Amino acid sequence: MSDRYGSDVLASDPHRAGAYAHRPTTTDAPAEKGLVVEEVDTGWVGAVVRVEKSGGMHVVVLEDRKGRTRTFPLGAGFWVDGKPVRLVPPAAAPAAPRGPVTAGGRRLTASGSIAVEQQRARVARASRIYVEGRHDAELVEKVWGDDLRVEGVVVELLDGVDNLEAVLRDFRPGPRRRAGVLVDHLVPGSKESRIAAKVTSGAAGRHVLVLGHPYVDVWQAVRPERVGLKAWPEVPRGTDIKHGTLAALGWPHADQADVAQGWKRILGTVRSYKDLSPALLGRMEELIDFVTAVPE
Repeated sequence: MSDRYGSDVLASDPHRAGAYAHRPTTTDAPAEKGLVVEEVDTGWVGAVVRVEKSGGMHVVVLEDRKGRTRTFPLGAGFWVDGKPVRLVPPAAAPAAPRGPVTAGGRRLTASGSIAVEQQRARVARASRIYVEGRHDAELVEKVWGDDLRVEGVVVELLDGVDNLEAVLRDFRPGPRRRAGVLVDHLVPGSKESRIAAKVTSGAAGRHVLVLGHPYVDVWQAVRPERVGLKAWPEVPRGTDIKHGTLAALGWPHADQADVAQGWKRILGTVRSYKDLSPALLGRMEELIDFVTAVPE
C-alpha cells in the first residue's frame, strides 16, 4: 500500500505537492510566446500571443485553436499542464548592441575599437593628455571617451596653447609621467609649432609629445559633409574662425551663446571616427599610445 505522506510527515504538504496533491501550490510562469494556458474562470484555452500594457496594467493575449483571441490580466488564475500558475511578464530580451558592431556582433566604440563590456573605469594614470580648449575636449570625449576610461587616461584643458609651458612646468613630466598634447594649427612657422619645439627641447622633452592637426580650429576636423558643406569656408584673416564659420553656414553668430549652440549642432553630427578628418584621427591615436606605453 502506498504511503502518501512518506516517512517524514512534516517534510511537505501532500495536499499541495506530489502525486496526490489536490490543492497544488501556484507557481510563477513567464508568459512566453506560444505557451498554452487555460484561464480558470472562463475555461478559455489558448497560446500566448503577446504581453502588453493596457490601462496601466499588464495583460496577456491568448489565441485559441480557431484563431480567436481574448485578453486577460496577467497574474494568477491560469493553468499550465494541469497545474496552477501565476503568469508573469517574460524576461526582457538582451538589448541589441547600439552603434557599429563587428561581423561577429561585438560592439565597437566610436573610435572603432572593440568595446570592453562590464568593466569599471580604471584608476587614472599619472600620464595625461592635454587639449587646447573645451571644444577639443568634447570632441575627444565623444569619439575616444570609452577607450580613455578603459585605459585610465585623463584629458585636461590648457585654455590656450600659450599656457602649455606653465602647465608642463607644474605637471613635471618624467619616465612614468608622460604628457601628450593635442594642439590646433600645428604647421611649419606657426606660433603653435614654435611652442611645441620649445617644450620638447628641454630635459623633460622626451617625456612630452606634442601633436596637432593643420586646421585653425578643431571644428574643421569634423568632415564638412556632416553639416552639408563640400569644404569648410575660408574665413578672412582678422575674423574669428568660429563666428566666420557660423556666418558662412547661415547660422546665428552674434555672440558667445550662438557659438556654443553652433558647436553643439556640429558636435551632434559626429557619430564615430568616420566623421572626422584623418589628420586628427592619426594624431589622437598616437597620443593615446604614447601616454599608455608607460610601465605601471
